[in-house]
Amino acid sequence: MKIIIGVILIIVSVWWIVQGSSYIQPLKDSTLVTSRPALADFIVLVNGGLPPFVALIGLLVVWLELDNIKIQKELSQEEKKKK
Repeated sequence: MKIIIGVILIIVSVWWIVQGSSYIQPLKDSTLVTSRPALADFIVLVNGGLPPFVALIGLLVVWLELDNIKIQKELSQEEKKKK
C-alpha cells in the first residue's frame, strides 16, 4: 500500500511541475493564456518548491517500502534454511 502511495506522490508532483498553475483558454482567433492569481509570488514558490519536495517524499516512501520487501524476503529465506 505504501509503495502505491509513493508512486502516486511522484506522478502527481511531476504532473504539477509540467502542468503548472496557468491554463490555456482557446478563443476564435487566438489563444489566451490566463494569468496567475493575485498571490502570484506565493504560487510561484509553491509551484517551484512543493512538487520537488513531494517527489522526494514519494521517492523516500518507495525506497523504504522496497527495502522492507527485501528484508522480508531475506528473513523468509533464512527461516527456510533453518527448517
